[in-house]
Amino acid sequence: MPKIAVLQMSSGIDPAANLALIENAARRAADEGALVLFTPEMSLLLDRNRERARGWIESDGPSNACEHLSCIAAKLHIDIAIGSMPVMADSGKWANRSHYFYPDLGPPVIYDKIHMFDVELATGEVWRESAAYEQGRAVVTVEDTPVGRLGLAICYDMRFPALFEALGNRRCDCIAVPAAFTVPTGQAHWHVLLRARAIEASAFVIAAAQVGSHEDGRATYGHSLVIDPWGEVLLDMGGDAPGLAFCDIDLARIADVRAQVPALANRREIPKA
Repeated sequence: MPKIAVLQMSSGIDPAANLALIENAARRAADEGALVLFTPEMSLLLDRNRERARGWIESDGPSNACEHLSCIAAKLHIDIAIGSMPVMADSGKWANRSHYFYPDLGPPVIYDKIHMFDVELATGEVWRESAAYEQGRAVVTVEDTPVGRLGLAICYDMRFPALFEALGNRRCDCIAVPAAFTVPTGQAHWHVLLRARAIEASAFVIAAAQVGSHEDGRATYGHSLVIDPWGEVLLDMGGDAPGLAFCDIDLARIADVRAQVPALANRREIPKA
């Protein structure tokens, strides 16, 4: 039964400091026998100040970080699923990109967040993710991981069942949903949405989250979760502090649930209105 490690972070505006925290967590995870380390959305840099962030994103910052992470994975013999980091996209905008590093020094598997969070809240807060970020266009799975076939999603993607239907159709065993959820939406929707996505896909959901007050002024909800295909919460890291936690993934549970409720096999195409 593979053991995973989930890193709950309070990432700041210093990529080097964030990378050092991830490296330390990877060492601890490997020492504890974990086969995969999962980190949150924007693990390497969480900064609302785009001008300040630009210097790292539009330089060699992301590529240097990826090279270092690949070496860590190889040295420690552990897979590392970086929830996301900001990188340059081909369009000239940035991309909110997940990276999955195998311990073989090969190139990472990447996924660009598809759904952009654009909203004006009654509180006066305005979020325009699409102003800086290019949306992804591909559904991505990672093959032959210690936890089987792994589907990739990021944060706001969890509100769009079609992506998880596609991952379910690909028979993903686990789905990573790293996030940096706000506190109000987290309190209302975090647990229920992720449990629903696990049930719909008949797969484990692994959601590493940002938590607490950040240097750029935002506050995030935390509550990193591991949920089984039945919708049972196996791990909840709470909303108080960063930390590293471990969970065993019983892959046999997937077949049991799919046999008991064969929703993937029974699914039918719904005609468009």
